[in-house]
Amino acid sequence: MSSKLPPSIFPARFQILSGSMLKVIACIAMLIDHTGAIVLSQYQPALTNLFYINGRGISAYRIVRDIGRCAFPIFCFLIVEGFLHTHDRRKYGRNLLLFALISEIPWNYMFANSWHYTDKQNVFFTLFLGYLAFCALEYFWETPWMQLASLLALLGISIVLHADYGWRGFIFLVLMYLLRNEKVSQAIVGSCWLSYEWKACFAFISINMYNGKRGFIHGKAAKYFFYLFYPLHITILVIIRNLYFLS
Repeated sequence: MSSKLPPSIFPARFQILSGSMLKVIACIAMLIDHTGAIVLSQYQPALTNLFYINGRGISAYRIVRDIGRCAFPIFCFLIVEGFLHTHDRRKYGRNLLLFALISEIPWNYMFANSWHYTDKQNVFFTLFLGYLAFCALEYFWETPWMQLASLLALLGISIVLHADYGWRGFIFLVLMYLLRNEKVSQAIVGSCWLSYEWKACFAFISINMYNGKRGFIHGKAAKYFFYLFYPLHITILVIIRNLYFLS
């Protein structure tokens, strides 16, 4: 990772999070979110309102789902960083597509409890489309009309594919890439774009605490663990749900 960072919304002394720590934070937030979506959604006490804000009931289920909104923006930021700093972009894109395919069966069981579910695809497909957009923007840098044509084609694919976070997620990835050197603008524009899911905007706090360092994750085993974490934790949560609530 580069040591040269664009200006942050925080002073340098608060930029204490490495790329590894951001991955851990994103994974924890995702685990919390999916625990709510897969398990707590089946547990009646978790659906009972604990308190009210402006007349709106807040349950344990609602709290964990709101916490989980921070995961996607952090992963998008990390995808941009990974694309910019990887030594092998083809392999990077191949891994995103490979784990999109691997994750699809656990994802299908998460929603339909069946290996076959065509209504919606997992988030790795969204991230892969974002990766293709980054490639197109860079490759056609001197031909803006080709950039636009490529982005519109990929946007159309994201709409047809119904990947997680949909076309909004794809455009968010493009915004994160285009504003990669303007952290303050990235946070402002990104937050405006995410206003439909405003809890996700809190992700920009940790993103702006990034120090540009790789951190403690080294070697293939550690790297691929974070790829595997997505299908693996979904599989475990689906098993727990099926054993305790659907058996």
